[in-house]
Amino acid sequence: MQVTSINQNYLELQGSYLFSEIAKRRTKFMQENPQAEIISLGIGDVTRGLPEAVLKAMHGAVDELAQPVSFRGYGPEQGYDFLVNAIIENDYRTRGVEIASNEVFVSDGSKCDVGNIQEIFSADSIVAVQDPVYPVYVDTNVMAGRSGKYNGETKRYDNIVYLACTAENDFKPLLPDRKVDLIYLCYPNNPTGMTLTKDELKVWVDYARENNCLILFDSAYEAFIQEDDVPHSIYEVEGAKEVAIEFRSFSKTAGFTGVRCAYTVVPRGLKGLDAAGNSVVINDLWNRRHTTKFNGVSYVTQRGAEAIYSPEGKAQISELIDYYMTNAGIIRDGLASIGLEVFGGVNAPYIWLKTPQGMDSWSFFDKLLSEANIVGTPGVGFGQSGQGYFRLTAFGSRENTVKAVERIRKLSL
Repeated sequence: MQVTSINQNYLELQGSYLFSEIAKRRTKFMQENPQAEIISLGIGDVTRGLPEAVLKAMHGAVDELAQPVSFRGYGPEQGYDFLVNAIIENDYRTRGVEIASNEVFVSDGSKCDVGNIQEIFSADSIVAVQDPVYPVYVDTNVMAGRSGKYNGETKRYDNIVYLACTAENDFKPLLPDRKVDLIYLCYPNNPTGMTLTKDELKVWVDYARENNCLILFDSAYEAFIQEDDVPHSIYEVEGAKEVAIEFRSFSKTAGFTGVRCAYTVVPRGLKGLDAAGNSVVINDLWNRRHTTKFNGVSYVTQRGAEAIYSPEGKAQISELIDYYMTNAGIIRDGLASIGLEVFGGVNAPYIWLKTPQGMDSWSFFDKLLSEANIVGTPGVGFGQSGQGYFRLTAFGSRENTVKAVERIRKLSL
């Protein structure tokens, strides 16, 4: 029985979502090899427990909800003032950036925000993405109808502008060679783990200002930055508040992958044009979308997120990040020691490696899984410029990280 018409754009999506395909292959292998001890360094999910300061705050919040005098029902969709103010003070003001409270929108994850933000822009907007790229940027614009047809020969969408990030350009994209409206940038980058200096990021801000386009800046991994010349926020660059929206997450920083909390900054100075050419404040549009389609992050979760900024929370977060970045160094140094070409792992918890002997990405995935019982992420799953590359994450346990490197050392590569 046929009920109603569907959104035709969904039929332009290609295959399974990358991490769903990885899970499917892993499950099949485990069914066929039930004794195999699988080590997962694929999906970027954390393995350490929540910081003690966060747990304490969340327990306290639960106790509050048990009492009529301190019970909380619906909260503000944009986030409670206590968390918004902590974000402004600790993530921005300490870096010399002033953000207003009505420019911060607390949410349940950056993946949701970077996928949903495109809804407030014109359907005929031209989108530019880095290649390789986090798949959500592309797929959500396909769903919205901006992508055009999928080209089976190039394995790309006709109307999306791909900014190739290759070894030849140090995995840093060149400026678009045609007019674009929306530019997705992710730094520290997922999947390559690479970064831009402040001067390099300024080139993009200046380009956006000169060409009337908007940067959607995903900085979910900024807490992992180790080097001084790498900006933690695009707003550290002069003029960025006129051309950029920034996305931040507590998922990897504080182990919130299962708790769910993030935020997006939409400066009031960002303007767009309506069909008649009139100026529109983009912040107002996002606020309307947010309040219409989202009921806000739970009080308990936001109290936990606030605790991240306490002295105890900051110390515990620092220990978490050091743990994962030590893992990154173990993987990076271990792979380099056997002659593999590796990138990233310095300012981000991802290691991007060139597959050996010219193997394609999925062939290397199968080899690692079958011969070393290790799950990673094929680079081509992030785009055609990722073909011949592979991503490993540093979010495993120390024991599994060391064990995985030893297994790879023993492979015939």
